[in-house]
Amino acid sequence: MVSKSKVNQKPSPTLADSSNAAILEDRQREILKLLAMSGSVKVGELSRRFAVSEVTIRTDLERLARQGSLVRFRGGAVAKVDTSQSTAFSERVRNRQAEKERIARKAIEYVQPGDALFLDAGSTVLEFAKLLGTCVPLTIVTTAVNTAALLASVPGIHVIMAGGSLTPETISTVGQIAERDISDLLGDKVFLGVHSFCPELGIVDVSVEVARVKNAMIRAARQVIVLADSSKYQTRTLARVAPITAVNMLITDIGLSDEATDSIVAQGVDVVRV
Repeated sequence: MVSKSKVNQKPSPTLADSSNAAILEDRQREILKLLAMSGSVKVGELSRRFAVSEVTIRTDLERLARQGSLVRFRGGAVAKVDTSQSTAFSERVRNRQAEKERIARKAIEYVQPGDALFLDAGSTVLEFAKLLGTCVPLTIVTTAVNTAALLASVPGIHVIMAGGSLTPETISTVGQIAERDISDLLGDKVFLGVHSFCPELGIVDVSVEVARVKNAMIRAARQVIVLADSSKYQTRTLARVAPITAVNMLITDIGLSDEATDSIVAQGVDVVRV
């Protein structure tokens, strides 16, 4: 006769169980190291690197996301944003908030279901991204960690996150990997935020690395739409993205003067003030 205590007794962990747990922890630790170096990881690439199934990698990423170690998006994950960086970005979002919201609402009128869109990093583009759920289905290619995290769970939106190194200025990926990922794709439109615009210097941004990624998006898209409030007019910054003639449309606010508007229109750019 078998005693009740033996019937209810759970089997002891085996050596194989311990070994599997160690392998899992090692793999997840390596995933976090890759994420720290590149800013983003993709399921397919991790599956090939570790010689395991994509289902296994997705399970790893979900576990790490629950631990707060990363942010999941469809097809991969991005690094968790540092609190100080997130706070600085939040402050930029609140700056001229009303103008950014008006610009975003106007910009959404130029999106059609089925579009493939490039979205760069920036507070005005993030406001625009919040409205994209009304235009599905869409394919979104972005370098922005916040935008990828925001859109990853929206039904009907397929998010492609460009890889690369994470930059604190814009909380986005930059570098040769990001530029390569973007150049391998073709989009209908790119919606860009910029730090400065004017007819003489064109569109300008904070660093050479960020400017190069924006330029790659411009070259990969059929239509270039800049979202920038009027405070960005003629602000001097470091790196030129492209001449103003590379822009098809500028959506800005009514604070942009008639003189400035006319000078940009003269370069063949459609200017919409809201």
